[in-house]
Amino acid sequence: MAELKPKDLETLQFAFEVYKTDDTVDGTLLGKFMYCCGVNPSLETLKKLGLAEKEGQKKFTFDELPPILLQLRKEVKDQGCYEDFIECLKLYDKNENGLMLAGELSHSLLTLGEKLNDAEVDELFTDCLDEEDDEGQIQYVPFLRRMCELDPPIKPKKKKAA
Repeated sequence: MAELKPKDLETLQFAFEVYKTDDTVDGTLLGKFMYCCGVNPSLETLKKLGLAEKEGQKKFTFDELPPILLQLRKEVKDQGCYEDFIECLKLYDKNENGLMLAGELSHSLLTLGEKLNDAEVDELFTDCLDEEDDEGQIQYVPFLRRMCELDPPIKPKKKKAA
């Protein structure tokens, strides 16, 4: 634990207090736990580190988590960053005006790379996406800024009365 800064240890301890049950963190929560600690590993990486598929299958004590966090921090260099994501979404910006179809964004998140499920896409859109225009287009830069936490997420949209 000597390699972690005091602030990192404080964050780790706080996340542990939030996610623990009987002084352990369930292995199904490893990804959410590490996200709270500032890293966003792939499912493949999490599986290598002991991500459990079923509740109760694997449990982590506090002492087991700092080495995992340190390992994931070393691997962060290989992950994409905000600027990389902008370049990817520019491929969908046919008019080069900062807009893309919301349906294309949804389709990409559901089918490419480490796929999200419908509920995850809905949650992401609720938290980070502005309303689409009359042509079904969205501004992808504000969405990515919120998603990458460069801007705070927007408040959930209120449903319009029918």
